[in-house]
Amino acid sequence: MITFWMQMRRTIRLLWSLFKDAETRGIAGVTTVLLLSGTLFYAHVEHFTYLDALYFSFTTLTTIGYGDIYPVTAVGKIFTMAYSVIGLGVMGSFLAVVVKKISQFDRRR
Repeated sequence: MITFWMQMRRTIRLLWSLFKDAETRGIAGVTTVLLLSGTLFYAHVEHFTYLDALYFSFTTLTTIGYGDIYPVTAVGKIFTMAYSVIGLGVMGSFLAVVVKKISQFDRRR
Protein backbone atom coordinates (compact mmCIF):
# COMPACT_ATOMS: atom_id res chain seq x y z
CA MET A 1 0.00 0.00 0.00
CA ILE A 2 2.89 2.34 0.72
CA THR A 3 4.24 1.74 -2.77
CA PHE A 4 0.89 2.76 -4.24
CA TRP A 5 0.86 6.06 -2.36
CA MET A 6 4.47 6.78 -3.28
CA GLN A 7 3.65 6.18 -6.94
CA MET A 8 0.55 8.38 -6.69
CA ARG A 9 2.66 11.16 -5.18
CA ARG A 10 5.18 10.83 -7.99
CA THR A 11 2.41 10.92 -10.61
CA ILE A 12 0.85 14.02 -9.09
CA ARG A 13 4.23 15.75 -9.01
CA LEU A 14 4.82 14.85 -12.65
CA LEU A 15 1.39 16.14 -13.70
CA TRP A 16 1.98 19.36 -11.78
CA SER A 17 5.35 19.89 -13.48
CA LEU A 18 3.71 19.24 -16.85
CA PHE A 19 1.02 21.81 -16.07
CA LYS A 20 3.61 24.43 -15.11
CA ASP A 21 5.56 23.98 -18.38
CA ALA A 22 4.61 26.54 -21.06
CA GLU A 23 5.39 24.12 -23.91
CA THR A 24 3.06 21.48 -22.50
CA ARG A 25 0.29 24.03 -21.91
CA GLY A 26 0.67 25.24 -25.50
CA ILE A 27 0.37 21.75 -26.99
CA ALA A 28 -2.54 20.97 -24.66
CA GLY A 29 -4.24 24.16 -25.82
CA VAL A 30 -3.80 23.25 -29.48
CA THR A 31 -5.15 19.77 -28.75
CA THR A 32 -8.18 21.29 -27.02
CA VAL A 33 -8.85 23.61 -29.95
CA LEU A 34 -8.51 20.69 -32.36
CA LEU A 35 -10.97 18.59 -30.35
CA LEU A 36 -13.40 21.49 -30.11
CA SER A 37 -13.24 22.25 -33.84
CA GLY A 38 -13.75 18.58 -34.71
CA THR A 39 -16.66 18.35 -32.30
CA LEU A 40 -18.37 21.41 -33.76
CA PHE A 41 -17.77 20.26 -37.34
CA TYR A 42 -19.17 16.77 -36.82
CA ALA A 43 -22.11 18.07 -34.80
CA HIS A 44 -23.14 20.50 -37.51
CA VAL A 45 -22.15 18.74 -40.74
CA GLU A 46 -22.68 15.09 -39.82
CA HIS A 47 -25.51 15.83 -37.35
CA PHE A 48 -23.87 13.86 -34.53
CA THR A 49 -24.85 14.72 -30.98
CA TYR A 50 -22.18 16.81 -29.26
CA LEU A 51 -21.14 13.85 -27.15
CA ASP A 52 -20.89 11.59 -30.21
CA ALA A 53 -19.00 14.30 -32.09
CA LEU A 54 -16.50 14.69 -29.23
CA TYR A 55 -16.20 10.91 -28.96
CA PHE A 56 -15.56 10.58 -32.70
CA SER A 57 -13.05 13.45 -32.65
CA PHE A 58 -11.19 11.89 -29.74
CA THR A 59 -11.08 8.39 -31.22
CA THR A 60 -9.91 9.84 -34.53
CA LEU A 61 -7.12 11.92 -32.98
CA THR A 62 -5.89 9.06 -30.84
CA THR A 63 -6.11 6.66 -33.82
CA ILE A 64 -8.36 4.28 -31.90
CA GLY A 65 -11.13 4.43 -34.51
CA TYR A 66 -13.69 1.92 -33.27
CA GLY A 67 -15.84 2.33 -36.38
CA ASP A 68 -19.12 2.45 -34.49
CA ILE A 69 -19.86 5.92 -35.88
CA TYR A 70 -18.37 7.43 -39.00
CA PRO A 71 -18.88 10.33 -41.40
CA VAL A 72 -21.31 9.69 -44.25
CA THR A 73 -21.09 12.94 -46.24
CA ALA A 74 -18.33 13.63 -48.75
CA VAL A 75 -17.37 16.82 -46.89
CA GLY A 76 -17.22 14.88 -43.64
CA LYS A 77 -14.96 12.23 -45.14
CA ILE A 78 -12.61 14.83 -46.63
CA PHE A 79 -12.50 16.74 -43.32
CA THR A 80 -11.79 13.51 -41.45
CA MET A 81 -8.81 12.73 -43.67
CA ALA A 82 -7.27 16.17 -43.10
CA TYR A 83 -8.26 16.10 -39.42
CA SER A 84 -6.50 12.75 -38.95
CA VAL A 85 -3.24 13.95 -40.50
CA ILE A 86 -3.22 17.19 -38.50
CA GLY A 87 -4.25 15.31 -35.37
CA LEU A 88 -1.44 12.80 -35.73
CA GLY A 89 1.07 15.65 -35.81
CA VAL A 90 -0.40 17.42 -32.81
CA MET A 91 -0.83 14.26 -30.74
CA GLY A 92 2.71 13.16 -31.66
CA SER A 93 4.06 16.53 -30.51
CA PHE A 94 2.09 16.31 -27.28
CA LEU A 95 3.42 12.81 -26.61
CA ALA A 96 6.99 13.91 -27.37
CA VAL A 97 6.73 16.80 -24.92
CA VAL A 98 5.30 14.56 -22.19
CA VAL A 99 8.02 11.91 -22.69
CA LYS A 100 10.72 14.59 -22.63
CA LYS A 101 9.29 16.00 -19.41
CA ILE A 102 9.13 12.55 -17.83
CA SER A 103 12.78 11.86 -18.67
CA GLN A 104 13.78 15.26 -17.22
CA PHE A 105 11.72 14.53 -14.11
CA ASP A 106 13.44 11.15 -13.66
CA ARG A 107 16.92 12.64 -14.15
CA ARG A 108 16.30 15.24 -11.43
CA ARG A 109 15.39 12.52 -8.97
